[in-house]
Amino acid sequence: MLSGNGGSLAGDTSGGQCKAAIAEGEKLKPLLTGEIAGMANRTQANNLSALAFNDGDGKPLTLADTGGKTRLVNLWASWCAPCREEMPALDKLQAEKGGDDFQVVAISVDGGSDEKPRKFFNEIGVKNLSFFHDPTIGAFNTMKKEGLAFGLPVTVLVDSQNCVIANMNGPAEWASPDALRLIDAAIAGSGGKG
Repeated sequence: MLSGNGGSLAGDTSGGQCKAAIAEGEKLKPLLTGEIAGMANRTQANNLSALAFNDGDGKPLTLADTGGKTRLVNLWASWCAPCREEMPALDKLQAEKGGDDFQVVAISVDGGSDEKPRKFFNEIGVKNLSFFHDPTIGAFNTMKKEGLAFGLPVTVLVDSQNCVIANMNGPAEWASPDALRLIDAAIAGSGGKG
């Protein structure tokens, strides 16, 4: 079993918009067991709408651009052994649950060009995840500032409004029955696309 830990708390800069995510996280707390026991629900709000990265064509995006659905946002790097270990499970999770109401947003924070993270995707046969990259490491620094990230990998479950429901530092088995139950409940709790 892989494990991680929850982060410290940051203030609500979303004008109260994220109160529903905090309530949803509290409801989901009993599901944070087994393979995802290291995930912690949030008790203070974090809105990650402005989290910035690039798509597979190098076009700048923010997390808000992927909105309207529940998302599992994962920051990883090709040099991070635990990140490499959990990537096949993230790919499988996207294959099983990805669609109009859920997406895995795995963002490489490798510095420099797309070459290394794309090579890693090809080496392990990633077929279902979209390619996202932040060569500036700004996404990690934003999450660190919000009290969500301490190292890699870092994963946050966000609602359709880009508000953090739960977070985790460290790897997890994201295709496990524990994780699938959490994702199903998160999707149902946000009413799908919200």
